[in-house]
Amino acid sequence: MTKPSHIEQIEGAAKVLIVDDHPLVRVGLKTLISRESDLVVCGEAAGFHEALRLAQEMTPDVAIVDIALADGSGLALVKRLHARFPDLRLLVCSMHDESLFAPRVIKAGAHGYVGKQEASENVVEAVRRVVAGKVYLSDTMTQHMLQGLSRGSPLSVDDLTDREIEVLSLIGHGLKTTQIAEQLHLSVKTVETHKEKIKRKLNLSSGVELTRYAAQWVFDEG
Repeated sequence: MTKPSHIEQIEGAAKVLIVDDHPLVRVGLKTLISRESDLVVCGEAAGFHEALRLAQEMTPDVAIVDIALADGSGLALVKRLHARFPDLRLLVCSMHDESLFAPRVIKAGAHGYVGKQEASENVVEAVRRVVAGKVYLSDTMTQHMLQGLSRGSPLSVDDLTDREIEVLSLIGHGLKTTQIAEQLHLSVKTVETHKEKIKRKLNLSSGVELTRYAAQWVFDEG
């Protein structure tokens, strides 16, 4: 367990809670944030329950949360924090694929997503953005989501038909087109048509993206 930082040294600075189960990541984020006069790390948590406790005790302005935690799901933590502390701003910082997870974390109640690979350059800007009441996403992801909205594509499975859900699930379990056709008693051409419709509804640009999305969706659904 990591002791909270002393926050009285910077009066009026936005208080940041860091939630990540890797000590080196926490150290790196804390180092970056502590250089800024308008930000201060008020606490560090390695997991789900410790984060909830510190959010209650330290009343941070923003929490930086990883998706993968040792004792729970970061997405579940975002939902819990959003429900219990509606004024708390939430920024997800993760190694997971932004194209898959940014829409999920925003839907869960987060106000931004920054990849760990770019955190050293962008995390301070991201924190300031969400503290100011705005949403932070990479330029690529912002464009991706705007294109989805313009096409009426929600980047979720909600609008898929039952048959399309079946196809998506089988893709996620690693089946090839011919295997899916055999299992569902469909022609290969019909399966390909379903795959094209799924890609369009989910705003996915390639078969690789579809396979990646399907695999992650199957994993999340458990």
